[in-house]
Parts: sequence; C-alpha cells; structure tokens
Amino acid sequence: MQETQPSALGQDAARKPRGERSAILFRGGAGHTYEGGRAYGACRVPHAESSVPARLDALDWKILEELQNAGRMTNVELAHRIGISPPPCLRRVRALEEAGYIRGYRALLNAKQLGYEVTVFAMVHLTSQAEVDLVAFETFVRNQPLVRECWMLSGEIDFILKCVSPDLRTLQTFIAELTAAPHVRNVKTSLTLKSSKDAPAVPLEIVPIGSQPAR
Repeated sequence: MQETQPSALGQDAARKPRGERSAILFRGGAGHTYEGGRAYGACRVPHAESSVPARLDALDWKILEELQNAGRMTNVELAHRIGISPPPCLRRVRALEEAGYIRGYRALLNAKQLGYEVTVFAMVHLTSQAEVDLVAFETFVRNQPLVRECWMLSGEIDFILKCVSPDLRTLQTFIAELTAAPHVRNVKTSLTLKSSKDAPAVPLEIVPIGSQPAR
C-alpha cells in the first residue's frame, strides 16, 4: 500500500449525505450501431414505437441474456434463439434500448495484450464532501483516460478508482496529478498482482426480488 499527500427506468437519485451515498460508476468505451437484420454493434439507439412494460417478461430477459453473451448476433439469429419471429424481436430490442436496459454494444478488449500492463486501484480521500467539491473531482476524473472506473463510496474513503497504464512511469505521473486534483486530501494506491475474476456482465441468472418476469 502506497500513500501520497497532495501538493431500470427511474431517474438518477439525488446525492445522499455522507455515509448514505450511492455508488456512481463512470466507464469509457466505444459502441456500434444496431440495425434491423445486421449484427448488433454501436451505441446509437434507434427509435421505437413500442414501449417496455414496467416489468420485463420472460422473452425480454432472454433477449438481454442472449445479447449480453453475444452482442454481435443478427436480429434473425436472436429471434431464432428466443423462439419468436424477427419483427417483434426487433421491436423488443429497440424498446429495451430506449428504456435504458441496454446501454450500448462494444467489444471487450484485452488490455494487457494491447500494452496496458499495469492495473492499480486508487483510494481517494477528499478534504470536503460539499456538492460542488464532489462534482469538481468527478469532472477531473472524467477527463483522465487512465481511469476506467470511478466509484463513490460510503465510509472513510470517498472514491475508489480503477486505473490502467502502459508502465509505472506513466502511472506515477498520473498519481501526482491525482494528488493535486481539487480537494484531494490523500491517495492510497494498490497495484494488482493477479485477476481471479473479471466479469463485466450482469448476473442475470440471479433475478432481483421484485423483478421476476411478468407472466
């Protein structure tokens, strides 16, 4: 551990007081466009005339599962897998996209194979938890390409960042910038040694209480 001192369909919830705050996640990445019978692919979401019911039915859940496992399949293939014809399948997918259940489509890249050998978690403690100061830090984080995830936490640590870097020198430069960011009191960093699990998908096999498919 290294420490450095600074030189669903509802609306987003309002920020909670310290100790009750919800986690906030920022992620970067490019998407691909989805069109009719072509492969699923970019973040542009087409318009749909239909709407998704308040509770998803079994077919909606199956669509989400299939697309999460293989986002490049065509609408025809998806329809075949879930057992309906392509037109209603397409309408359902578009409705799920517009309702926000599907955020986009992207390729999952191998960071290490592309040269990003270093992964580090940075735990950030701020000097102030005032709304304007939290927003200032979040704005700083959004503009840092090495930061791949940023979570606001309850408890002693205000934010935890997941960062990737091609080398330690680049990482050290970033950490120096981080400790000098708005209202940062201190930063603790931990280099990762091994990844035992990396599962970006939602665990659809465990259905949350109250979200069972509508019959």
